[in-house]
Amino acid sequence: MSSSDEWKPFLAMIAIDFAFAVVNILLKKSLQEGMNHLVFITYRLITSSIFLAPIGYFWERNGRPRLTFRILCYLFLSAIVGTSVTQYFFLLGIQYTSATFACAFINMVPVITFLMALPFGLERVNIKCNSGRAKILGTVVCIGGALMLTLYKGKPLFSFDSHYDSSASSAPISTSSAVKLVASSVSPGKWTLGVIALILGTLFWSSWFIVQSKISKRFPCQYSSTAIMTFFGAIQSAVLSLATGRNLSMWVLKGKMQIVTVLFSGMVGSGLCFVGMSWCVKKRGPVFTAAFSPLVQIMAAMIDVPLLHEQLHLGSVLGSILVMLGLYILLWGKQKEMQNKKTKLVVVQEAEEIKEQDPPIQQQITVSCDSRCS
Repeated sequence: MSSSDEWKPFLAMIAIDFAFAVVNILLKKSLQEGMNHLVFITYRLITSSIFLAPIGYFWERNGRPRLTFRILCYLFLSAIVGTSVTQYFFLLGIQYTSATFACAFINMVPVITFLMALPFGLERVNIKCNSGRAKILGTVVCIGGALMLTLYKGKPLFSFDSHYDSSASSAPISTSSAVKLVASSVSPGKWTLGVIALILGTLFWSSWFIVQSKISKRFPCQYSSTAIMTFFGAIQSAVLSLATGRNLSMWVLKGKMQIVTVLFSGMVGSGLCFVGMSWCVKKRGPVFTAAFSPLVQIMAAMIDVPLLHEQLHLGSVLGSILVMLGLYILLWGKQKEMQNKKTKLVVVQEAEEIKEQDPPIQQQITVSCDSRCS
């Protein structure tokens, strides 16, 4: 049973990344039909909040702690760094640079999360131990694979023509709506602004995993916390949408594809997937959860190639292999670290049991000696 529990977070993140890959593909089709990305974010978060609210209310009503003002502030901050403002920064960055360039920042989320977790005590690295060295090596290999996946294209592996840049489908879970199919030339000033926006978006998204680890300790109810977070995010996204464009016609959904995309991405992408990630952060920490981010691009390519006949290049294959190898090394290090903690805990418990048994033994020896003396 313990072995099964150890594999549950891993399997959950694989399923989450697959769901995000499906969201990216559906979104790509909706954006081709002219759907506004900020409107999509708002509708997506509204759908998620409506979907999760009754589940959280009835499922967690018996064990839910009191919702304090401090917890609400944490959830409001989580909505900023995980849903609304972060997505806006990535959208702005992709608009002024390119989707391929943005992927280099997105795939750096695991290592930035790792570096952020160190000063907060959420992650520890002991270079003298194999687990610590494995975590560092896995992170470095994962970064190398992510950079190759993004920056190196290589030879095409199939004969059919590709009309879509596969790197655009690698947008992260919180920024999948940022896919742009046509990159326009921009001035150096706007390019600089785009780079700054991507840096802020990457820092914000990495911060979400840190904030979520704090929330999981104070308010360990994933359905309720995600429902409140997406509610705040919907309000924030609506304000951003109205501030950047006041054309009311963009709020009208056109066609079945846009409706299906909003419902699926809201209930699954921003709903169940965020619940699953919050649970994984609670069980395994922020670095473990963030380490799976590059898999979204890999899974999207795996769906794009056979179904949509998208082109696959050598760089994507080599980068994917490096990402998987780095992820395996990192997870091995995390698993080894957990085993060492369990071993130390067992030793400490055995030592305490021995200490508790020592006084009665000494008392028995004293009584027997007294009886002999008498």
